Amino acid sequence: MDQKRIGAFIAQCRKEKNLTQMQLAETLGITSQAVSKWETGDSLR
Repeated sequence: MDQKRIGAFIAQCRKEKNLTQMQLAETLGITSQAVSKWETGDSLR
């Protein structure tokens, strides 16, 4: 799986749970910027 497909999958799952990027980030103890980078495929770290 490439980063873009993984990012799209993360975004899809988040949206199915009706979560914002900020809510997901708070749940995971990370920044919303990290979630955004994951979803756009810019970074998976």
